[in-house]
Amino acid sequence: MSSTIDYYFTPQSPWTYLGHQRFVTMAREAEASVRVLPVDFGKIFPISGGLPLGQRAPQRQAYRLVELQRFSQHLNMPLNRQPKFFPVGGDPAARLIIAASQQLGSEAALQLAGAVFQAVWVQERNIADEQVLTDILKECALDAELAEQARGSAVQQQYEAQTQQAIDAGVFGAPSYVLDGEIFWGQDRLDLLAKKLAA
Repeated sequence: MSSTIDYYFTPQSPWTYLGHQRFVTMAREAEASVRVLPVDFGKIFPISGGLPLGQRAPQRQAYRLVELQRFSQHLNMPLNRQPKFFPVGGDPAARLIIAASQQLGSEAALQLAGAVFQAVWVQERNIADEQVLTDILKECALDAELAEQARGSAVQQQYEAQTQQAIDAGVFGAPSYVLDGEIFWGQDRLDLLAKKLAA
């Protein structure tokens, strides 16, 4: 029986970007299915004790930049540590990924999510801009009508439901990969997730 991984993230997370392709490859190799679940950490942080980046202590903010540089070099992945459009609101992109998942399935949603991460952290594009999101859809060869569907109430309700699901599962940071009720937080836990998948 194949495994199912719940993949919780926010579209503007650099750590999710750094782990995304490795995670997708790992899931495919393990023949695991993925539930693609963008969530609103603006609602999760007050419950979990997390703080938005700008409210964290200066030393934590400084160390974050060091770690981003380390992992970017270690993984040989391009990354602008302080991109032009960051901080940036992730809700429009999250809803678009949900619409892709609803209409086209998880593979399309994973493809779109990867393109969104690249847009923020490599290409320095504004993912809060509807035109940018429409352009990304076209670049992924996905139907531009998804942009309209993403603004609908059904997608918003799903976004809220996924956020509550993350809270109920004990998720507190992005990315979080949940397999059989066990949380693996952070792209640096992917090796441990792989072992769990292989067990």
